[in-house]
Amino acid sequence: MPAMVSRGRGRRTINEINMVPFIDVMLVLLIIFMVTAPLITPSVINLPKVGKASKQPDLVVQIVIGEGDALELKIKDKTSKPALKDLAAAVRLAQAGASNSAVVISADRNIKYESVVKVMDTLQRAGVQRVGLSVQLVN
Repeated sequence: MPAMVSRGRGRRTINEINMVPFIDVMLVLLIIFMVTAPLITPSVINLPKVGKASKQPDLVVQIVIGEGDALELKIKDKTSKPALKDLAAAVRLAQAGASNSAVVISADRNIKYESVVKVMDTLQRAGVQRVGLSVQLVN
């Protein structure tokens, strides 16, 4: 029911909303958010730390993924261009003579991530143990 105010002879209703309770609620909410905001921790990812290997690999097989998903396999001074389905067999053949070998994947910056994952999946299914990604360090 609207409030009644008597001024002078007659009674008249006031058709205004009382804003004070709304302002009080908003200020209480503001204080609550200001107190709780510093307590919320942003999502931090703890990345694993790696050190240097105790022994460098005897053989490093490098797979270069170029534009158009073209694969290039570099073993010492030899370079070949196998298809993705033949890549695992070529890597296993290269690793057959070396007891301690590693595979390094180098991909062009503009290559889709999916292409790199396909190569890594192919190597993993073939049972290749040491696979790494080549990156350029930024100073």
